[in-house]
Amino acid sequence: MHQNRKRILDKWHSSARRIAPAILGLTLLTACQSSSYEDTPFDSAVGSAANISSLTAVVEANPRDASAYNTRGIAYGQAGKLDLAVQDFGTALQLDPNSYQAYANRALVRRRQNNIQAAIQDYSSALNLKPNYDIALVGRGNAYRELGQFPQALQDFNAAIAENSGDARAFFNRGLIYQAQGQHQQAIEDFSIAIGLNPNANEPYTARGISYLAINDPNAALEDLTVAINLDKNSSVAWANRGVALEMNNKTNDARRNYSKALTLDSSNDLAREGLSRIDRGKR
Repeated sequence: MHQNRKRILDKWHSSARRIAPAILGLTLLTACQSSSYEDTPFDSAVGSAANISSLTAVVEANPRDASAYNTRGIAYGQAGKLDLAVQDFGTALQLDPNSYQAYANRALVRRRQNNIQAAIQDYSSALNLKPNYDIALVGRGNAYRELGQFPQALQDFNAAIAENSGDARAFFNRGLIYQAQGQHQQAIEDFSIAIGLNPNANEPYTARGISYLAINDPNAALEDLTVAINLDKNSSVAWANRGVALEMNNKTNDARRNYSKALTLDSSNDLAREGLSRIDRGKR
């Protein structure tokens, strides 16, 4: 059994590097905080054509109001109209160069455009105006992480935690840095704090489950990944990693069902595909 677990773990370690980015949490487009760790949760009402039309009327009636452009920029971002969002945030900043919110909002949109360096510049501008702005600290930390600049990312997450020790996002994202560096015990500690602060978000359970797999604790992983799936039944990453946990416990039929579910949700999930292939080879 021990050799079987080691074989699965060795395969998992190579696959997890490709799967892990799917769980990475990002800050929100809006200035308010949310329980979700997803990248800019879409609000159909905010991004609706009717709402954008209403906000356009406000902009036309108040063409010198920076906040009107910032608000419409958020709506464009929610609607996936990223170029228009950047344009509105730029106009807001022309009208009010001290709007740290507009800088942070534009930064997130630029991250979604994969313009990471420009996003970092905008986050830095927001922090120059408001050094303790937690949204910008977490956002810039995530941008640094996307570039693999872990020391800079850790510095931002540490600053966010120092500013607000109740910020679940900062603990979660710092945990992802530790996880990427193979420091799984530290990652588990941060994920646990994030879960304690916000037990209704699925991402920290998924992330902690992945780190439990990495330290060869499939039972703890199975418990976390089951909670993650109960919170979000559409998480292909959670289903695939629960398949790994079940396979490590020699529950191959259950593992097969989890891998299959993961592939149904995301046909590009290599971890699930490789798990199914491994089970099929074992039956020959």
